[in-house]
Amino acid sequence: MINRSQGSEVRGQKSWGANRERRARWLLVCGCFLVIACFLMRSAFGLLQATAQKPVVEARNKEGWREAEAGYRYEFPRDHAAHEDYGIEWWYYTGNLQAPDGRRFGYQLTFFRVGVTRQPQNPSRWAVRDLYMTHFAISDVERRQFHSFDRINRAGVGWAGAAADAYRVWNEDWSARLDGRDHVLSASNADYNIDLRLTPAKPEVIHGENGISQKGPSVGNASHYYSLTRLDTAGRVTVGGQSFEVTGLSWLDHEFGTSFLEEEETGWDWFSIQLGDGRELMLFQLRRRDGQIDPRSSGTLVDREGRATHIGFGEFTLTPGDVWRSPASGAEYPTAWAIDLPRFQLRLATRAAFADQELRTTESTGVTYWEGSMEVNGTADGKAVSGRGYLEMTGYAGQNMGAILH
Repeated sequence: MINRSQGSEVRGQKSWGANRERRARWLLVCGCFLVIACFLMRSAFGLLQATAQKPVVEARNKEGWREAEAGYRYEFPRDHAAHEDYGIEWWYYTGNLQAPDGRRFGYQLTFFRVGVTRQPQNPSRWAVRDLYMTHFAISDVERRQFHSFDRINRAGVGWAGAAADAYRVWNEDWSARLDGRDHVLSASNADYNIDLRLTPAKPEVIHGENGISQKGPSVGNASHYYSLTRLDTAGRVTVGGQSFEVTGLSWLDHEFGTSFLEEEETGWDWFSIQLGDGRELMLFQLRRRDGQIDPRSSGTLVDREGRATHIGFGEFTLTPGDVWRSPASGAEYPTAWAIDLPRFQLRLATRAAFADQELRTTESTGVTYWEGSMEVNGTADGKAVSGRGYLEMTGYAGQNMGAILH
């Protein structure tokens, strides 16, 4: 005979045993999941590192990735979408926004597609053809605070991707897409997010000459490169959980090619400027290992009606000014620049909205660079002019961008 108390004890022992078995099974499942997750993360990280090595880039060329060639004919909206035949592609949004109370924000949202294997032998949908990286940042100008986030994914079961038949790029819940003519952006990380609608005020601008932006003397070290230089922007920005209605101007750069830089080109300084007189200016200079500026450095000046004029090397000078040293990376960035374009009677002084706008992309590319909002003042035809823009500086943190994008 078993009394009630003994029966309760036996039932408790059986229940405890069953729970122990369930716990054991649950721990086994969790353990397997963690192993698989770690394996996938390590594989993705390893593949990303591989894309930064010359042998893999050479293999990419041998696999038949298409190179940027002179004579390319752009067509829109077709060319907003992905170009799957090319090994490297990015969509680069930046903008300066303002709330009704005058509080200012800058933002960056960039989607990268890096080709790994053009035709994977493994038929599985998990096979890696491309890696997708995304960088998202908000500059809180009033508080001089910079918030940045990044992520990396393979396409997998729709985790990330870039459509080729219509413009839509995404990385989990971060996305950019077309809605009619408007570009719709969305990105969120905890208490920081953007939901923006961008309406083109001018048509697309083609950079470079004869359909390509040449980045080096070697054939193929170039990109197809165009911009939307003035995008009227409205929407919401959330910073630290506080949401703001905002308006302002944005800029889109879209580039695609396979081999962008020469190995001796260690980094670049890139400027996108929207002037109060209705014009826009893009300039970049490529810095070489020997300390010289590569003669493929160039730019574009866009007039009030949207007509573009190519600016060649020797037609502009960029002179660095104040330097900020990053306490995190030790890199020293010139956050003030003087720009002189004698042919256009344009002299500008740019200054970062605040110094610490350095991105350290620990989750995705592993590249550290400076990308931030800046203010612009100067003269145009002898008259005062002002504006805002964005500045990007790479190669200052000891990473050779030429080796990565060669």
